[in-house]
Amino acid sequence: MLNYASPLTYGPSVMDWQERINTERMRKERAQRLKEVMKNKGVAALLLEREDNIRYATGLPGDAFMPGLRYCLFFAEYDPIIWEHAGRYERRNEWPWMKEENWRIARCWLGGVCGHEATNETAKLFAKEIAEELNNKGLKGERLGVTALDGTSIKALGELGINTFDAQSLLFEARKVKTQDEINCLKMITAITDRAWYEIYKNIRPGLRDIDLTAIGYKAMIEAGAEIGGVVPFFSGPSTFERGLAMTDRIIEPGDIVYGDITNFGYMGYKVCLYRTFIVGRKPNQKERDLYKKLLDKQNAIIEAIKPGATTADAAKYFKPASTWGYEDEDRVFTIEIGHGIGLYLYEPPIINRLWSIKHPQIFEVGNVMAIESREGEPGLGVRLEDMIVVTEKGAELLSRFPRDEIIVAGEVGG
Repeated sequence: MLNYASPLTYGPSVMDWQERINTERMRKERAQRLKEVMKNKGVAALLLEREDNIRYATGLPGDAFMPGLRYCLFFAEYDPIIWEHAGRYERRNEWPWMKEENWRIARCWLGGVCGHEATNETAKLFAKEIAEELNNKGLKGERLGVTALDGTSIKALGELGINTFDAQSLLFEARKVKTQDEINCLKMITAITDRAWYEIYKNIRPGLRDIDLTAIGYKAMIEAGAEIGGVVPFFSGPSTFERGLAMTDRIIEPGDIVYGDITNFGYMGYKVCLYRTFIVGRKPNQKERDLYKKLLDKQNAIIEAIKPGATTADAAKYFKPASTWGYEDEDRVFTIEIGHGIGLYLYEPPIINRLWSIKHPQIFEVGNVMAIESREGEPGLGVRLEDMIVVTEKGAELLSRFPRDEIIVAGEVGG
């Protein structure tokens, strides 16, 4: 039998009369954890792009509409330096934990749209400023860990003698175990999502389109306090297996199976990823109940196998081989039959699937937070479920409390 994680005793607001999520502590503990990993790996400096990496290291949010808009030098022994995007740079007083002397204006070539000559000119300035900061810290000649930089950036740095290596795995090593404040952020976003599920449940009915449910879910998430940026894909009727195009104008009909995924919305940046399955206007028949029971039994077995010291291989064996559905390649169920760590990014370690985990197992640790998703079905009829869990000393505990043990009957019609 699965257990639920302890619920929060507060809401998403900040209050002076109750200790809630302590953002200052969270920023400090994340930065300290990253510095410890860097020191253990002998890495003196990281040049970070990607919004989740910068936010983890500094607590600074950003705009993700274009890669390369902003970047950060993060040091094992010094305070970070941030190159900030236009507009935000002028409002830097809003982030007082970053010292004034550590702000710079970012250099960006918008993926090269400015042309070859302008791109190279801007990239040289970008690299020159990075090199100057490294030299000022006595780090000339040290290898520089980088994340998400494009080829133009790497080339410009290399021309100044800066030897780079891909450090995303180092970031993920720091991020795979969450602090208590991070876990509470993830509890908060699942509680927000449960409100959205209820709004969807109340409104599902024949005649709506899949995209209408997307709109209902999106509105409910924002009204409950989620950050923008997520999606709410819905699939109905014959689109439920194989999983087809989402958020279409397909009209939901009486008796349809409908499932949706509320994903990538955040609370303080921490993401959600949850599926639920509904049936419209009637109770499920025996075939549909049997399909869902197979799914639930599989899902529960995977979650029960997640405990400190066990490995992703121990859990992955409960996913069905792709050959079950006549596929010759496990990539045919990639992102469909999977467990994935979740935090400031939708996919973090550890990962559970038959594609990687059997051969390359990862060890579960207290503080891992994961989303586990699976499906069952046959052409034209499918069911899905995704849970989020936190790993404790006692094993995995469920975060979302919205019903999951059976297909949810919604939009009943007739007597």
